[in-house]
Amino acid sequence: MTQSNYALRLQAHLKAEVERLAKAEGTTLNQFINVAVAEKIAALRIAGFFRERARAAAVPAALAIWDSIGADEKSQPGDELEE
Repeated sequence: MTQSNYALRLQAHLKAEVERLAKAEGTTLNQFINVAVAEKIAALRIAGFFRERARAAAVPAALAIWDSIGADEKSQPGDELEE
């Protein structure tokens, strides 16, 4: 794995909190920041994935399927909605 260095400027209160959290996790500040960056990248990628899936969605067809599910079944005790 290739590594590179980057001088990161954190606000003092953020650095103190990250150091506290890293210590509580039993890891180094560097490893904590690496994992945090990786998690943010993953979150942004998955959000993009779902945005693309939503753009391609056939909403009327999906709603029709949703409306048909259980349409032939009677309500069971406990299915009532509270007002």
